[in-house]
Order: sequence, then C-alpha cells, then structure tokens
Amino acid sequence: MAVSVQSVAERAEVSVSTVSRALRGIPGISEMTRKRVQKAADELGYAASPSASRLATGRTRTVAVVVPLLSKWFFAEVIAAAGRVLSGEGYDVLLAEVSTPRLRSEFFASPRLHGRSDGALVVALQLTGEELAALESQGQSVALVGSERPGAASVQVQDRDGGRAAVRHLLNLGHERIAFLGIREAPGSPLGGVPPAERLLGYRDALLEAGAPSDPSLELGVENTVEDGAAGMASLLTRVQPPTAVFAASDELAFGALSALRHAGLEVPRDFSVVGYDNHELSGAVGLTTMDHGVAEQGRLAAEALIGALSGEPARTSRIEARLVVRGSTAPPRRLRAGAR
Repeated sequence: MAVSVQSVAERAEVSVSTVSRALRGIPGISEMTRKRVQKAADELGYAASPSASRLATGRTRTVAVVVPLLSKWFFAEVIAAAGRVLSGEGYDVLLAEVSTPRLRSEFFASPRLHGRSDGALVVALQLTGEELAALESQGQSVALVGSERPGAASVQVQDRDGGRAAVRHLLNLGHERIAFLGIREAPGSPLGGVPPAERLLGYRDALLEAGAPSDPSLELGVENTVEDGAAGMASLLTRVQPPTAVFAASDELAFGALSALRHAGLEVPRDFSVVGYDNHELSGAVGLTTMDHGVAEQGRLAAEALIGALSGEPARTSRIEARLVVRGSTAPPRRLRAGAR
C-alpha cells in the first residue's frame, strides 16, 4: 500500500505543504526541518509523485534541448554532456529536432514548451529576436550554444582564433598554398552558419598576417558530409596550381579529404597536409591533426548556465578557446611530383 504525504507529515510533525516544499528543495524551509521530513519519508518509504511535485512548485523539472539534427556527432556529444549535468540536478531532458525550415517555423510559432519544460538549451541555431521572445513568452529560461542573444546565457567558441591557429600551424610548417574546405549549408538549412564563417575569417587572417598569397579559388564550400568533403578535395586538386595543404572546417570534411587524397595516389603527410576542426572521436584513429573546441565542455557549460538561470542567477556567457591537436596528417610540404595524381 502506497504511503501518503499525510503520513509523512504526521511522522515529521509538520504540515503537508511543508513536506512538499522540503522534499522538493523549495526555499523557506530550515535545514533542521528539511532533514526531519526526509528522515520521516525514508522511514516510511515515501516517494514524492512527480506530478504532485510539479503542481506544488509550478515547475516541470524538465529542460528542452533544441537541435537542428540529432544524427550528427557534434550534437550527440553536446546533448550527452548537457544531459549528464541536467540529470545530476534532477532534470529530465526533452529533445526537439528542427531539421527543416517548416519544422523550425512550427516549433517557434506554437506554445509547444509551455507547461512541458522550465528552460530551453538551444544548440547551433542562430535565434532571431522573435524566436527568443517566443521561448521566453512560454516561461522558458534560455541558454544558447554557438550564438549570443541579449538576456540569454550562452557558450561560444573562439572560432576565428581557432581557424587562425589551424592555418598558422600549416604556415609554420612551410606551406604557402593552403586551401580552405568550408561548410556550405544546404538550401533551407536551419543552421545560422556563424562558426563556419568565423573559421573562414581566421583562415584569411592567418594568410594575411604571414604575407602568404591569397587565392579565392582555394576557398571551397560544400555540405558538411564525408562524401562532400571528398568531392571538394578532388576539385581542389584540379587547380592549375594545386594546394599543398588544406584546412577543413570540420573533421567530417577532413575525413573526406583524406579519402580523396588516397584515391588520387597522394600520401598524407608526405605529399599533402590536412587539418580538421572538431577533434571527432575518430580523428585519433585516422591520425588527423585537428582543432579541439571542447564539444562536451560546450554542453556542460551550457547546462550549468541554464541551471543557474533557472535558479535566478544572471545570464552567464562562456567562451571556449579551440586547441590545436597535432597528429600525423601534417608535415612540411613536398613538391608534387609529375604524375603523382
């Protein structure tokens, strides 16, 4: 037979409302009373009903995590790291994928989160002012990963500095003709494109600072897949003066570039150098030099900032510095020999 909250109240010699507040950690209850209530609940084997707790506090103890795609490694890593923090604080996670313009429009146009979550952690979506206002009108505290909005907590990577560091590494090795394999969003993509664009600016900064020749034909944008990375790399190799190195704006593109170089008969790093961006879980297995931008850390910091906002703290802004991880895909340049391709 289930133990009632009334039984706990009688055992602890307090009111029913005090039991509810004490077991949910609501302010206004002394520590001594809280311990007495918890002791009575433990002795009787009482477990608070989630629905009753929600009614008592007006909080759902749920956080919505909104992402463009659930299938990509980056988003899975952010969700997993954020989820560990949120579950540790007693929050459930509600996932929302907005992978098309229609789904995004419908999500923000409807009160979908009202009464279902207390806050929203939005990953890699460049929210408009109207979209942020739509979340706030539903009573949501908001934390952003990869973008900023006044009043919202946020976590951002110093992507321009990261791009600059990646290309400086290649320049320091002696490369002069360095290509950029960037991310071009598919038509109708819900992403905002800020991080990839910042990485391109970093690429240009490094070339300009070093006085290296800038060649717009060596800047190529493709969709962020291994297949498109391979196709893009194959295209770059057809230039009249092909590059000797490439900075890819994601590790997935870099994986494709490595495949295309092998197919062309080029050895990495003897004939060609490759730098990626992500430190994907497979990058170590293939020996890829890459930029680590703390993917799991982004999720952790965003979740912590959101919990803080839910507790009434001011919105936090965190910035992460990308770190160069040197492996076996970069070396000083070697002139392409006739017939190498």
